[in-house]
Amino acid sequence: MDLNTEMLSKAATIARGLAIDAVHACNSGHLGLPLGATEMGAVLYGQAMRHNPDEPRWINRDRFVLSAGHGSMFLYAWLHLSGYDLPLKEIENFRQLHSRTPGHPEFGDTPGVEATTGPLGQGVGNGVGMALAGKMAATRFNTDEHKIFDHHVIVLAGDGCLQEGVAAEASAFAGHFKLDNLILIYDSNDVTLDAMAKETQSEDTMKRYEAYGFDVQRVDGHNMEEFLAAFEKAKNATSGRPQFIEAKTEIARSIPEVAGTAKGHGEGGAKFADAARKGLGLPDEKFFVSDEVKTYFAEHKKRLLAEYGEWETVHRVWRKENPALADLLDSGLEKRVPSDLIEKIERFPDDAKIATRKAGSQVIQPIAKAMPLLISGSADLHGSTNNYLQDAGDFKPETPEGRNIRFGIREHGMGAILNGIAYDGIFRPSGATFLVFSDYCRPSIRLASLSRLPVTYIFTHDSVGVGEDGPTHQPVEMVSSLRLIPNLDVIRPADPEETAGAFVAAMERTDGPTLLALTRQALPILNEIPVKDRREGARLGGYIARREKGELSHIILASGSELQHALAAADQLGDGVRVVSMPGTTRFDRQPESYREEVLPSSCRKRVAIEAAATAYWHKYVGLDGKVIGIDRFGLSAPGAAVLGELGIKPESVIAAVKAL
Repeated sequence: MDLNTEMLSKAATIARGLAIDAVHACNSGHLGLPLGATEMGAVLYGQAMRHNPDEPRWINRDRFVLSAGHGSMFLYAWLHLSGYDLPLKEIENFRQLHSRTPGHPEFGDTPGVEATTGPLGQGVGNGVGMALAGKMAATRFNTDEHKIFDHHVIVLAGDGCLQEGVAAEASAFAGHFKLDNLILIYDSNDVTLDAMAKETQSEDTMKRYEAYGFDVQRVDGHNMEEFLAAFEKAKNATSGRPQFIEAKTEIARSIPEVAGTAKGHGEGGAKFADAARKGLGLPDEKFFVSDEVKTYFAEHKKRLLAEYGEWETVHRVWRKENPALADLLDSGLEKRVPSDLIEKIERFPDDAKIATRKAGSQVIQPIAKAMPLLISGSADLHGSTNNYLQDAGDFKPETPEGRNIRFGIREHGMGAILNGIAYDGIFRPSGATFLVFSDYCRPSIRLASLSRLPVTYIFTHDSVGVGEDGPTHQPVEMVSSLRLIPNLDVIRPADPEETAGAFVAAMERTDGPTLLALTRQALPILNEIPVKDRREGARLGGYIARREKGELSHIILASGSELQHALAAADQLGDGVRVVSMPGTTRFDRQPESYREEVLPSSCRKRVAIEAAATAYWHKYVGLDGKVIGIDRFGLSAPGAAVLGELGIKPESVIAAVKAL
């Protein structure tokens, strides 16, 4: 089909008007990208992309990710014009309370939004994850007779995105693993928020991406024919490399007062809205969409639906001829978890004394067999994080069926890529590193929590018990600070059986991420607590590990490796002491009030908590009058046991605290 430049130019004018009106109405927002990248939006949504506005989650759609999420009105305008369930009223309510057009695109709020973007560079990593998922899906589900996955992932990024380290990490990964279903479009307008881009960057971005392993092109982003030719060349490339298109554009185009300047990035152009609309030839009516543009996109939607119908015919035949594959695909899309998953994990020997990271290595193997769409990766630390899936192979360009991903030393990129896999919606991603490096991927963890993505983080070396590596590698504040991220479950198991329950809890959770904090040092298996109690207690987040024999007088709370010290102290303190294991406080907080009251009766206010971490968090459970044994300083370089003892993480500290109450 030839490009209808006349009609798409009119659509571009309409899209510019919608952006101007929306930003002007709320006096807030970013006009620069929506006005500067408009012609590319017209080509993508008006002809070049394969998608279905009536089925926004069609599994073989082309995914479009707006990494430069501040330009959200670009995306909202084209989704509305394309026929997605985003009525004009929502455009009029841009950035307003409870609208479906928030300031930055949010996954799940708006049909057609593939990822929550805004923190710059994240969308690049998300797109890489989606492209990775697309490769894995194609190799698992396509057959010689029927190809049901052959889509592309298109990411639109700006200078800010490409300056961020997360984008560099993800791009290097994409190039190395030859993700040739990825098309990264660089909206190159020579402007950043504060100043012209030349004030902060001087590298040749095309050469940088060529060095990463991308095929590169440069085009005039306002020339629709030129952009379409580059895009189709990228889509049809046979080089086996991801694609990079640098599109030179003028930021805030159509507002002469700020176009091409740093002032055009944000809302600086809003005050010139009336003049800009007049210059574009738009009528006085605000949020105007012409009948001819409506007609064009209605006809284009018919073409898209016809293409979808052809795919659906192939899909139906594929399902009929490949019922096992169809069921596997459905299990991923429906996020199914075997109801007997916990029973598939063998009980640990009564004399086991191993680190919870090593226990995790044993636990994840039967889980992986029961959940064949579980993916495991590590930031160059498989030998330490122990999460490698046995007999599952490595993901490589020549073996895309591999389930182990070697992310390299790219923690932040790993986090964003894991999110992209989860956004795609078929595979269950997990990734690993040391807990102390969680700060390198915290922005991605936060966005996974915001977007309710079922990502699992397997973070090991969870305390000063790391030992000789010293304070640079000994997390003291990480566990508590991560617990403060809304919708993130942090589980710190106390022994191998709690570890089994923790892994199952992570798999069973489908409405948000879970972080497992595991030890480097060996821990005793706590045989005095029944196996079922430990496993189920970890899934519940907290449980009674030692019930008082007489009248309840004190409660000792503990997490992870410190539960052993709480139990040892209780043995010496007498019959009135209860010990509560709290491996997952956020999960415990979600339990019914009756259960929480049963475990932590409000009538008993004499409480002590122990955790080899920052103390402030635990006053939530022990009250201001309770005592917390922890570490409010950096650690020490010495053997782990010596460091823990030196910093007071031992039964004697618990005994003294209880007696002091």
